[in-house]
Amino acid sequence: MDKLLLCTDLDRTLIPNGQQPESSQARAYFARFVSQLEVSLAYVTGRHLALIEQAIAEYELPQPDFVVADVGTSIYEKESCGEGWQRSVNWDQELAVDWRQQTAKDLAGLIQQIPNCRLQEDEKQGLHKLSCYINLTAPIQSAISQVKEVFEKAQIKANFIWSIDEQANVGLLDILPQRANKYEAITFLMKNHDFYLYNTIFSGDSGNDRDVLISPIKSIIVANAHRELKQQLLTEVQSFQRKDTLYFAMGEFIGLNGNYSAGIVEGICHYFPEYLSLFR
Repeated sequence: MDKLLLCTDLDRTLIPNGQQPESSQARAYFARFVSQLEVSLAYVTGRHLALIEQAIAEYELPQPDFVVADVGTSIYEKESCGEGWQRSVNWDQELAVDWRQQTAKDLAGLIQQIPNCRLQEDEKQGLHKLSCYINLTAPIQSAISQVKEVFEKAQIKANFIWSIDEQANVGLLDILPQRANKYEAITFLMKNHDFYLYNTIFSGDSGNDRDVLISPIKSIIVANAHRELKQQLLTEVQSFQRKDTLYFAMGEFIGLNGNYSAGIVEGICHYFPEYLSLFR
């Protein structure tokens, strides 16, 4: 293979910060794979750039070639000198259309009066990412429906991404431009760097990865993902006839348990068995 693009979520996918244990050699195997000259690495995450760099240092993660941050609302590429990041202005311009050229700061007032919904901290907001917390003890669907209604009345085309922070025991709602999600951002990245479905792969674990997991992109769901999400995905991939492009990591592969980076390595070898020799 001449080149391959590996895109992966971070928290509870590559980063072992969930409840399940991590296989001791898994991250070393992952690093071995992405060190191959033909492999380009993209981190695709809800984190903003500073938190991504913090995670790279804390967990000794490989340096990526690309970063899709803020749940697909920003794209960065390593500068040619190898230092710093260049943000994709073209992607920003495409997203701005859905929000009528407004930013998250402009739209924050729309949700401040909705019960059981509060804005996340300033550093967790993005240019085109408006994020809030939703109380898990409240009627969740009612709160989300109220948020959607407010944006519809304001004629703002939005995409609503729901997930749960297990450690903090709180619901997370990301409000993005309608076109903004991880799948659309990865597709933009593929088109601009000559990657295709046959040489692109993605790994994830949660609801905000769903758009990619059910897409035509070869995808991996790590073993530590929620059982409910796995069951939902099984139903969806059958209806979309995409069973061949979603792999469920099982564990018991070269002594690994399938959680986090162990699941990524397992999935890589499922789709590209020629890499098996790297781990033996």
